[in-house]
Amino acid sequence: MKKNIIGIAANQHYQNNQDFFDQQFTYSPQGFIDGVHQAGGLPILLPISDPELASEYIASIDKLLLAGGQDVTPFLYNEEPHPKLGPTSIDRDTFEMALIKEAIKQNKPIFTVCRGTQLLNVTLGGTLYQDLAQYPDWEVKHDMFPTVPDFGLHSITVKSESTLAPLFGERAQVNSYHHQAIKDLAESLVPIAWAQDGIIEAVESREKNTKILGVQW
Repeated sequence: MKKNIIGIAANQHYQNNQDFFDQQFTYSPQGFIDGVHQAGGLPILLPISDPELASEYIASIDKLLLAGGQDVTPFLYNEEPHPKLGPTSIDRDTFEMALIKEAIKQNKPIFTVCRGTQLLNVTLGGTLYQDLAQYPDWEVKHDMFPTVPDFGLHSITVKSESTLAPLFGERAQVNSYHHQAIKDLAESLVPIAWAQDGIIEAVESREKNTKILGVQW
């Protein structure tokens, strides 16, 4: 049986590294590679490239996966950078936004994680909280770094009859390593999981024939 080709949008390391003769390198966390293999797929890295190449990249894969990483550039949702904004990569943002739009156009399923979910929301017209620490009344800590991501760190409530419900039930424990989050949700998405402070933890497409699933963990 032919394996599904899963295109993983890769990150790029910009810092000096003597082991690589100070050259940039393209990578994905090993967990995503292992996860795709365990699910029976064939992982392929999609390096940060010219957004005009998105159509060809998407045509070559069966499904798209967007992972975590840098903060999303706030200009993309018409905001100025907050003082606690972390590192951003406009090249990565614009390329992955093009991948998302093209995957929807070509009717390819999309799965997003952490930053990937935030960028998905921005691509479709939503906005973000740039730094959750500026809201001290919220009761859940979402950035648990450097705690290892091997177990649940806070609880979520899952919407019944959603994509996640058969997997998690109505409540679950998840890890958490984000200081940004969805603020205004894009109209084409619906929330399907929340932290106890109300932060959206998972989304899916409002259109049933568009296969999109995004999680924060």
